[in-house]
Amino acid sequence: MAATSSSSSLCASFSSVISRPYYGSQPQFVFFRTGNFGSGGRFRCMAGQTGFFTKLGRLIKEKAKSDVEKIFSGGFTKTRKNLAVIDELLLYWNLSDTDRVLDELEEALLVSDFGPKITIKIVENLREDILSGKLKSGTEIKEALKQNVLDLLTTKGSKTELQLGFRKPAVIMIVGVNGGGKTTSLGKLAYRLKNEGAKILMAAGDTFRAAASDQLEIWAERTDCEIVRAESEKAKASSVLTQAVKKGKELGFDIVLCDTSGRLHTNYSLMEELISCKKAVSKVVPGAPNEILLVLDGTTGLNMLPQAREFNEVVGVTGLILTKLDGSARGGCVVSVVDELGIPVKFVGVGERVEDLQPFDAEAFVNAIFL
Repeated sequence: MAATSSSSSLCASFSSVISRPYYGSQPQFVFFRTGNFGSGGRFRCMAGQTGFFTKLGRLIKEKAKSDVEKIFSGGFTKTRKNLAVIDELLLYWNLSDTDRVLDELEEALLVSDFGPKITIKIVENLREDILSGKLKSGTEIKEALKQNVLDLLTTKGSKTELQLGFRKPAVIMIVGVNGGGKTTSLGKLAYRLKNEGAKILMAAGDTFRAAASDQLEIWAERTDCEIVRAESEKAKASSVLTQAVKKGKELGFDIVLCDTSGRLHTNYSLMEELISCKKAVSKVVPGAPNEILLVLDGTTGLNMLPQAREFNEVVGVTGLILTKLDGSARGGCVVSVVDELGIPVKFVGVGERVEDLQPFDAEAFVNAIFL
């Protein structure tokens, strides 16, 4: 299907049009164009330069850094409440109380879903430093606790910036189970990337859920992005994503955000479909997808680990988006997932507003839960 206008430069202005689909025997795709692309965006005319995506990723984190601590501190209230007992335990700490205090600290960490493995590792590290005389006060113990958690997050999950390569368009696939917040996360991610000047194309690859394309189209309108969706109900997800990436390549888009159908990690036929989607986009742009982001519901706590393992084994997850952490007292699961799988957290959802999908900052996270 031909688009209604030819490939244009990044600084060109577009009028709002909808391409006319050709109704043949094959599944058809509709490409929606909205908005004016000549305004805003400090990187609008730099997309062809080497390192554009690297600069984009860094800029997103730098801009978020200014208010991330404020947002994180509000977003992890329930987890912080669970961990507040630690301050009470350490306030009047003395060496003779070490075993009792560490036992209660261990319990507080477990309640917040740090997980047995991580909890034992942290507590035993603290015990060793206390008994060796390295830690001599409650304040020192708390700082050591925070440093232990920070080390766990940064050792195995250090690449928290988006890794988008050097070819246009960069392709990001969003995967996950039903109800985890995939489509919403994609929309919020589009909003953040668009605000930094990237030209975004959305791909409605969730062909399984009837309302998914409509939901993504609403996000496209809300964020002033463009979208490719299937005209036919029989279209395969891999075909939709292929058409979208081709369109992104033809029209000079910076990033194609690909939605996919939600699926249980135990549904092997649907998991195989993800492999087909991954292979399909790589045929259009070598090396794509640049990122495969797994969306996990933070309210499920450690129950997310089996999901993450299975998705990672099937498609090779490159980063995590943890949602709904503002409504969860299980913020410790962030540390467990990173430590268990070695996959970095790229973004966290800490609220319902469009700007509440925040780039993950390990230090800000630790400060937020151990305020």
